[in-house]
Amino acid sequence: MPSSLKKQRGLTFLSIAFILALIGFFTLLILKIAPIYINHSRVVNALKAVENTTDIATKTKGDIKSSLEKRFDMNYVEHVTNDNIKIVAQPGYVRVDIDYERVEPIMGNLSVLVEFHEEFEAGNR
Repeated sequence: MPSSLKKQRGLTFLSIAFILALIGFFTLLILKIAPIYINHSRVVNALKAVENTTDIATKTKGDIKSSLEKRFDMNYVEHVTNDNIKIVAQPGYVRVDIDYERVEPIMGNLSVLVEFHEEFEAGNR
């Protein structure tokens, strides 16, 4: 091997800067998106707790919505409004749908959109 090739090892300043920029971008992305999924896991836990309530199929629409709202307040759930919650309650049957989306600005005009849909059914129609 010629001696000139032995001297040309390693990364250039430009490649190091590019790698650091990529690491910084993905770190920023994770820091922006992780709280969205943490909040969503709280929504899922509240919904499962309501689903596992005894005699859920006999509860009224208002009782179910009130129970969900209390669990959302206790767990500090954000970005889920009453408009995002759809409840169908008939004697012996309940269906709860939570459908919401979250837009998180990353930088400048770059944003990320995350859509969630959770539901459960209990009882017989």
